[in-house]
Amino acid sequence: MGWIAQLFLVLAAPITALLVTRDAINFSVVQMIVAVILFASLVGVLAFWPRGRSKPTPTE
Repeated sequence: MGWIAQLFLVLAAPITALLVTRDAINFSVVQMIVAVILFASLVGVLAFWPRGRSKPTPTE
């Protein structure tokens, strides 16, 4: 579980650097928020990803 969190924090760091300077006091807080948003986006995409659903058969 720790490496998943570390992966999302590594991915969130450059995105956060676009919004907040790395010297800012709240950089780590904003980085955590961005990482949570990335994680929630990934879960949302996986939850609604179309599975190989079979097409309904036509009725006459």
